[in-house]
Amino acid sequence: MTSYRQPGVVLTDRTFTVPLDHDRPDGESIELYAREAVASDKAGESLPWLLYLEGGPGFGARRFIGRQAWLGRALKEFRVLLLDQRGTGRSTPANRQTLPLRGGPREQADYLAHFRADAIVRDCETIRRRLTGGAPWTVLGQSFGGFCVTHYLCAAPEGLRTALITGGLPSIDAHADEVYRAAYPRIQRKVEAHYARYPQDADRARRIAEHLVARGPFTLADGYRLTVEAFQSLGILLGVDDGGHRLHYLLENAFVPTAQGPELSDAFLEEARGMLSYAGHPLYAVLHEAIYAQDDRPTGWAAERVRAEFPQFQAEQSLAAAAPFLFTGESVHPWLFDADPCLSPLRETAELLAQRTDWPRLYDAERLARNQVPVAAAVYHDDMYVDTAHSLATARQIRGLRTWVTDEFEHDGVRAGGPRVLDRLLGLARGEL
Repeated sequence: MTSYRQPGVVLTDRTFTVPLDHDRPDGESIELYAREAVASDKAGESLPWLLYLEGGPGFGARRFIGRQAWLGRALKEFRVLLLDQRGTGRSTPANRQTLPLRGGPREQADYLAHFRADAIVRDCETIRRRLTGGAPWTVLGQSFGGFCVTHYLCAAPEGLRTALITGGLPSIDAHADEVYRAAYPRIQRKVEAHYARYPQDADRARRIAEHLVARGPFTLADGYRLTVEAFQSLGILLGVDDGGHRLHYLLENAFVPTAQGPELSDAFLEEARGMLSYAGHPLYAVLHEAIYAQDDRPTGWAAERVRAEFPQFQAEQSLAAAAPFLFTGESVHPWLFDADPCLSPLRETAELLAQRTDWPRLYDAERLARNQVPVAAAVYHDDMYVDTAHSLATARQIRGLRTWVTDEFEHDGVRAGGPRVLDRLLGLARGEL
């Protein structure tokens, strides 16, 4: 272990070896990385543990500097473990460079089938027993991390002292089709709200889309193919606190005058490339719909299929009809594996995962109805990424769960309003509020 300091915090790098398949403990193993954080003035104390599970799938734990966001509040009473979930961050990586070591697409898909919430929770239990001496810990799950916490309540509630969820109460039984059928109207509301705030962006977005249809696709510096559909997917920004402002500033400088007429600027194309690339989180695309998969029904590119039910999102049709240009949101489509060079080698692997029919069930409604763990969840009103109605339906199925429903924050409220959000959830879970 290596320890080092940032302002007000002592950090320690930790690694753990766990089975790839927990049902085969003597088989292949992988390595997990986690960063321990403790307040400088409490470093020598025996403190309860708080485990943080990042959103995603496919993102490593957030890299804080000092006591940023919610971490400062947590460090007042906890020793915090920031886990890079399997395949992410400094844990054994899973990407276009490493997955060919597994073999072909079939072997890669079989490998990645072990990278969902069920395996992550079993990783957490393995780590907990080694780290806490068997004592239960508090777990904070953001977005997909909340999906993992919900599974934790079903699979290993004895490991939990308290469960805290922010923007991540999943539907217990909705198929991916239902998830996206609820999502597209919500995305449209977010786009319309953005145009109400920044009316000039409606024309700017349309001009860019028309340019891409007429002159595109544009091949960017790293080989990314910027199509009108890829441009639409920038709407994912509208689900986070500052995302609409970032999108506005991107759009306002899109064109420059040239000898051939207006062209998309190098600055716009480079910034868009950075926002669109999956280089740092490929599992987000490869496994995204798999996080909803249960039993024998394949996801089958649900976002793409369901989109056909909402023709207002068909870019070229809306442009031809002079209808508002609609961005899309948190959805993964087959074309993405042609557009992004970091994903294109994984296209066949993703296809096999989309057609897979042997997914284990993630949630146990009967066990949730008997829950004894104190649970509190922040549910963001009209959350772009996780359907509020689905979250509230699940909240009613978890015995003793207390919700805080708010429209003060977007999906990333634990980052934007972190100390207050965490404080509120702890108060609810402890019966202090």
